[in-house]
Parts: sequence; C-alpha cells; structure tokens
Amino acid sequence: MDGRWPGWGADAGLVVLTFLPALLSQPYVDTSGAAWASLTVYEAVGVVILLLRRRLPATAFVVGFAALLVALVGSAGAGAKLSPLVFLPLAVLLYNLGNHTVSWRRTVSALLGVIVLGVAGLWLNRMTTDSGDFQGGLDVLAALAPMPLAWAMGFAARTRQELLAAAERRAADARRAQALEAAQATQRERTRIAGEMHDVVAHSLTLLVVHAETLRARGGELPDWARTQVDGLAAAGRQSSGELRDLLRMLRDPADAAPLQPVPDLGELDALLDSHRAAGGTVELTTAGALESVPGPVQLAAYRVVQEALVNARRHAPGALVRVRVDDAAGELRCEVVNSRAARRGTAGAGVGLGLISMEERVGALDGELVAGPTEDGGFRVVATMPLDCADV
Repeated sequence: MDGRWPGWGADAGLVVLTFLPALLSQPYVDTSGAAWASLTVYEAVGVVILLLRRRLPATAFVVGFAALLVALVGSAGAGAKLSPLVFLPLAVLLYNLGNHTVSWRRTVSALLGVIVLGVAGLWLNRMTTDSGDFQGGLDVLAALAPMPLAWAMGFAARTRQELLAAAERRAADARRAQALEAAQATQRERTRIAGEMHDVVAHSLTLLVVHAETLRARGGELPDWARTQVDGLAAAGRQSSGELRDLLRMLRDPADAAPLQPVPDLGELDALLDSHRAAGGTVELTTAGALESVPGPVQLAAYRVVQEALVNARRHAPGALVRVRVDDAAGELRCEVVNSRAARRGTAGAGVGLGLISMEERVGALDGELVAGPTEDGGFRVVATMPLDCADV
C-alpha cells in the first residue's frame, strides 16, 4: 500500500500540471459555451487516457491525439476556439510513447495512425468550417512542431535507464565472478594445506602411534610406570589421528564436514583428565548442574577449552596442580581451568601461541566470553562463559 501512494501522487500532480493551464487560459481565448463544452469533454477523456498511459503507451497516444482532434474540429465547427495549451497532454503522451514503448513497430504504427488522423481532421475541418479564422493553419503547425522533441526526450530517458540496468547487471555478474574466483582460490589453498598437513603431520603422527604400539607389544619388558605412559601415548595418538582425518577431510571439502568419529562432549572429560594424569599431571575436576542437557556446540567448545588448557599446563607448568570446574547456572555454562605454579621448568619455546586464540574464537562464535591470564601465585587461569540458548549456532 505504501509503494502505491507515490505513483498515484505523481499521476495526480501530472494531471493538474497538464490540464489546469488550459482551463486557466481559456477565459482569455474564448468564453463561449461551445468552447467550454469541447474543452471539458476533452479534458475528462484526457485524464482517463493519461492515467492509462503506462499500460498502453501507443494506444494512449493515438486515442489522446484523436480526442484532441475531435475537440479542435468540433469547437471550430461551432465557431469557437480552444486555448493553445490543450496541446500539453499530447506532449506528455509523446514522451510516454518514447519512454515506455520498446517495440519500434508499435511506435511507427502509432505515428502513422496519428498522421492519418491528422490528415482526416484537416480535411474535416475544411469541410465543416467556412471562416478562415477557425481553420487549422500556422497556429496548429506551431503547436505541433516541438512535439517530436518530447518523444526524443522520452526515448533518451528509456535508453539511459536501460544502460544503467545493463551496467548494474554487469556489475552483479562481475561480483559473482569475483566471489566464485575467491572461493575457488580459497578451496585450492585449503587443498594445498590439507596435502601438506597429510604429508608432514599425519606421517609423523602415524610413526608415533606405530612406535607406541610396538612398545605396548613389548610391555612385559617395561616397568609399570612406563607401561602406563605408553598406553596413554597410544590412546592419545589414535584420538589425534582420528581428529586429524576429520580435519583434513573438511579442509579438502567443506561440504563434507560431518566427522567420522563422535564429537567429544563434557561426558568425556574424565577420559581427558585421565590422559593428563597418564602424562604425569595432577588434575581435579568439579562439576555442578545438569551438564548432559547443555547444547552440543557448547559442550564441544567447553571440552576444547579444557583440552587446550591442560595442554598448555603440561607445556608451561609441568607438575603443577590443575583444577577444572564446569557448571551451568543462570542460563550459561562456566568453564574454569586454573593451574598452580610450575613444579619444574617448562619446555622452552613450546607452542606457537595459537591456543588462546583458538579458544577465544570458539567461545566467541557462541556469543561467549573468554578471560585468560596469570594468577597472583604464579599460575595461570582460563575462564570461558557461554550462553546456553545457542543450540542452533
């Protein structure tokens, strides 16, 4: 409804500007009843034609010209004159013909029809009017001479609109082609990275698992503490291998992102902490709330936060006590991992500094917040808070 009013308002304004001048100037030309009758009938018909000009531009032009011709010839036959401003609607209809008529055949047919009507009108005017003052002459020619300019202006406006539309289509095509090229380049880069990761990381990880399994096979020759370490090493290697396969498959084809193995959740925290203990770490877990009802994406993010925090603790604070607390309350999940001061010197240059960035991106994707930093006793603290109303994220 709102989009219609501007169009009707424009039509109403055009009707007023087109037909009102003739009504205002008519008293200065002829005030006879015949003149007013011809002008009134003509303008009533002209208003209807003008409102239908967009749907039937060629027909509206021919009918409008015929109505003007009848008004001029009829008033001349009755010895009356109309204001020269009665030609204004014809200029509007000619502009509309050039602006809305795409078919040249219709345009030429309309112009030929108008020429035929004009010749017939002149002949009828000569036959029905004896006085030379009411016969069409130079005054009619002077009014009609500028009319082709109205058609040319309408044609130029339509041509400009078509050029703008064509430019917009070309720009849209260029944007689509650019986006497609960028997507293809991204996919090529992802494939290259996946290939290098497979050649380097997967190969080394496979060798690690093979050596761990070899040691397990000769477990009878190892002390008890070594057998425990080897078991943890083999389990961690197998898990990492499965996750790496999922990652490489997703890199090669993002559409095939469904994992081959179950996605870890909070129910597997105990196993994660056991692997940390098997690597020589000390960890305590405290949970509160119904964690099994937490949305899957939130559980995965919390699991990864704990996993990365434990890895950082092993690297930078070996032998330190790690306290993990996970609870859901007030519509959000809070995951806190705090490690104390290192019991011995950490590995120099361990890690590439992307762990915290990865955790922050995971938590931020769920509209959560991650806070990480050192504690007063020389340890480190990571706190992730995520809302629970993001099951569809």
